[in-house]
Amino acid sequence: MQAPAPHVTITLLGIESSCDDTSAAVVRWSSDGGARVLSNVVAGQTELHAAYGGVVPEIAARAHAEKLDLVVETALAQADLPLRALDGIAVTAGPGLIGGVLSGVMCAKGLAIGAGLPLIGVNHLAGHALTPRLTDGLAFPYLMLLVSGGHCQFLLVEAADRFHRLGGTIDDAPGEAFDKTARLLALPQPGGPHVERVAAEGDAKRFKFPRPLLDRPGCDMSFSGLKTALLRARNACMTDQNGLRQQDRADLCAGFQAAVSDVLVEKSRRAIALYMERDPAEPTLAVAGGVAANGVIRVGLDALCRESGVRFTAPPLALCTDNAAMIAWAGIERARLGQFDDMTLTARPRWPLDTLQASMLGSGKKGAKA
Repeated sequence: MQAPAPHVTITLLGIESSCDDTSAAVVRWSSDGGARVLSNVVAGQTELHAAYGGVVPEIAARAHAEKLDLVVETALAQADLPLRALDGIAVTAGPGLIGGVLSGVMCAKGLAIGAGLPLIGVNHLAGHALTPRLTDGLAFPYLMLLVSGGHCQFLLVEAADRFHRLGGTIDDAPGEAFDKTARLLALPQPGGPHVERVAAEGDAKRFKFPRPLLDRPGCDMSFSGLKTALLRARNACMTDQNGLRQQDRADLCAGFQAAVSDVLVEKSRRAIALYMERDPAEPTLAVAGGVAANGVIRVGLDALCRESGVRFTAPPLALCTDNAAMIAWAGIERARLGQFDDMTLTARPRWPLDTLQASMLGSGKKGAKA
């Protein structure tokens, strides 16, 4: 009779500081019980950047440095665990605003040295891409639409450390386009939630916005021209009426949101076709990233998956935006593969997940963007 496999538990502290959310979380994985988020603390910076219409990197980095020890202390307290009870520390090592990433990496290094714990550097994008395994226990391979403020790409997630890009944006990411739209229409930041709220009162068919790149094959996307089309429509309204009415604003938001949703749904259709050529045992489309919180986009993707016979899954809203639970989980995935880092771990402003393909957004001294 074969002896039962030994029970294995891994508990990690995760630290996230790649943009304007300072977060710490404790996540535990058990070989016989799956994953549990024991705590997930997020300190936002919306008020600090509100007057500037976007995230100011220097202000963000300073706020991270001030809040990191507080969110770590709170996360450990909520998990009811001392630092020494952990099995390691996972931290976002890139990509992101370099000042914030560096703050998180240095904090994690200090904690790891002080407590004698292993250190694991995590790609922020891998955190998003692996979140469905934390929340839904998805098996590899699955199709991931990672759609956020700075990134938009279709990924075949083949393993915790193996990602194949099927396509992505060649310019702006949808979240960036939502933020710019909000600024053009004098709506607060971050733009996505406010554009969605105002769009609920609008007529999505009033303005004829383009659906970029739908006339070209493949899964690549573009959102820069859509933003320009909205600017022109706004200016036309202001010229004709000597100002912008609330209904104009609502209709512009609704039309813009519908255009983004239509592009994402159609490109997802094409990505699903490529994915299905691999004959996955449990075909699944997962969506993650801040824009995954948009209700209209979720409904469109869900309908597409029902039509295509593919399971659709999206994380809870709290795990769509930047958070440390996804970083801790990605760290657990790496730990299970025996992948750890040492004190030479560096902060990286750019760090593509698929390193075998040419960069979509160009490169330079700092490396490939995506």
